[in-house]
Amino acid sequence: MKLRIFLGAFAVIVVVWLVAPTLVIVPISFTDRASFNFPPQGWSLQWYENFFTDTGWLKAFWASIRVALLTAVVAGSAGVAASLAILKLRPKLAATAEQFFMLPLLVPGIVIAIGLYAIFLSTGLLGTLFGFVLAHTVVSLPLVMTNVLASLRGVDERMADAAATLGANRWETFRYVTLPLIAPGVISGALLAFVTSFDEVILSLFIQTPYLQTLPVKIFRSVTKDTDPTVAAVSVMVMLASITIMMLAQFAGRRGRRPVNRR
Repeated sequence: MKLRIFLGAFAVIVVVWLVAPTLVIVPISFTDRASFNFPPQGWSLQWYENFFTDTGWLKAFWASIRVALLTAVVAGSAGVAASLAILKLRPKLAATAEQFFMLPLLVPGIVIAIGLYAIFLSTGLLGTLFGFVLAHTVVSLPLVMTNVLASLRGVDERMADAAATLGANRWETFRYVTLPLIAPGVISGALLAFVTSFDEVILSLFIQTPYLQTLPVKIFRSVTKDTDPTVAAVSVMVMLASITIMMLAQFAGRRGRRPVNRR
């Protein structure tokens, strides 16, 4: 009993230690002074207003939205195709292929950023929309595949076989049978890809140019140059949006991993 109380108290302390620095941003975003002093001496909404009226912040925001949406589509499509291909391989080869696609989760982000920077520099992709989507897809694809593979492994293969015996070709079987069944996993993976792309800062710092700069890069630049509490206001909005999308992804993922009743 005492051990359980001790572990519970320790867990609470760890959670507070991890969450507290994030929650401190919230009151700072409502300060009435151009500083990061905590606690604030007064309250104001001017920094939220500054975000919605500053063309620089809005340009970076819409750039992030555009890149994240395209990344979700590209990573989602590629993740479904790769997952289907992996399940068709022999077990040992499938395990090797799956581990290969998971490498971006294991390799440090700075290593991936330096490698992509060298490639993009020689191919002229630095600061391009295509380059951003390609780079963000690299780090988002493993998250998509994790959810899609989990959904695919829960699908009863006999349903596809039944569709084939009724005259459906492979595309029709995938479109009308397999895809609806794995849709929760695909949606969950796409949402995670969106959040990953929207929050990505290391890759974006290496491949950005003054002509295309995402919101995380804009936040980083603002913090290193001055003490503008607009950064805190933006961070609060991004945090709330990310939490909402992550909750939706978790909800969709749980629906996609429901056990299949095999009779």
